[in-house]
Amino acid sequence: MSHSDTIPLHASSQSDIDEIENLIYASPATVLPARPPSPPRASIPVSSSSPFMNSNLPNPAPPKSSFQNQIPKPPSSSSLPPPPPPSTRPADISTSGFGPAPNTLTEPVWDTVKRDLSRIVSNLKLVVFPNPNREDPGKALRDWDLWGPFFFIVFLGLTLSWSASVKKSEVFAVAFALLAAGAVILTLNVLLLGGHIIFFQSLSLLGYCLFPLDVGALICMLKNNVILKMVVVCVTLAWSSWAAYPFMSSAVNPRRKALALYPVFLMYVSVGFLIIAID
Repeated sequence: MSHSDTIPLHASSQSDIDEIENLIYASPATVLPARPPSPPRASIPVSSSSPFMNSNLPNPAPPKSSFQNQIPKPPSSSSLPPPPPPSTRPADISTSGFGPAPNTLTEPVWDTVKRDLSRIVSNLKLVVFPNPNREDPGKALRDWDLWGPFFFIVFLGLTLSWSASVKKSEVFAVAFALLAAGAVILTLNVLLLGGHIIFFQSLSLLGYCLFPLDVGALICMLKNNVILKMVVVCVTLAWSSWAAYPFMSSAVNPRRKALALYPVFLMYVSVGFLIIAID
């Protein structure tokens, strides 16, 4: 079939095609959105003025510091007293209580010996002899020491050894051990009974109470008489017990007073028996 053999379209078909072409070129196709747009949000009106209301109250005053109130005002120069005249006498720092204590390491030996001897004599008067401080045992032996008790124990041991005719060294050893160990045991007894006393203070007290027995042993060594020995020992034994009674009895409970005093009396009786027995 040749080109001249084509069949022309019908008039109605041609008009439909023309109408479709006019619709396509006249209105272009629109693309629908994937989701519908969100509705518009409501906006909050913002005011340019301050959100707080103005107050008519006055502003508070700044607080005053308590430290400033406590600072006293300096007195005026007219109210100050005149300064005291300078003293020509140098102040003794050690006696006034200010400054360091005097150094006892560099003092002479004789000054140290005199100070120790004066303290021993003072404590001996407070413990053995009648004085007002015996009513308050805490004040009687406040400045306690161990030199005095040591001297009285050694002196009693030497006196007993000199009184013995044989085995003088053994007598001294027995007497020294009895007195030293007895003082320690008696002090522990008082502490175990609930006594309110310092350990070394109790040792010092018991040692000073041996002074009457030292005097009795010295008299018995000079006068070798049995009757005289018994009288002297009884007197010195009562004196030593009287000296130790207020201190040891006040250190413990009144219901335990006998438990604290009986061992002390027993030790002094043992010492008195040694004084009488040694010949």
